Amino acid sequence: MKQLGRLSWGIVIYAIMYLCANGLATYGITGGLIPVLCKLVVLVAITTIAGRALTFRSWKDILPYSIAWMFIVIGIDALFTLPLAGPQMYGSPVIWIGYALVALLPLAAPQTRAFEVETSDE
Repeated sequence: MKQLGRLSWGIVIYAIMYLCANGLATYGITGGLIPVLCKLVVLVAITTIAGRALTFRSWKDILPYSIAWMFIVIGIDALFTLPLAGPQMYGSPVIWIGYALVALLPLAAPQTRAFEVETSDE
């Protein structure tokens, strides 16, 4: 059950990014650098939170989960976005960069957490 909870972060990442993109579109913020930067900030925040939630000390322990999250996001995109946007959505480098960032950004999570340093009593 713990593994399922850890993998569910892929769905959470997709849902928050979907809400972010639709929120920007609702207010007409669709073109240019501003929506890209907004989505990037949200993606950095949510993937860092997801990576920290795993409570691992090494990026090597996080990697299998972050790759799984990437494939979950790709799968949900294929189910929901592909029928609406069409296969040309895969022609955009932005989508591939986004997928890569879902896999790579959580790997920095251990560096965002302070760990207690063990001292030896000599």
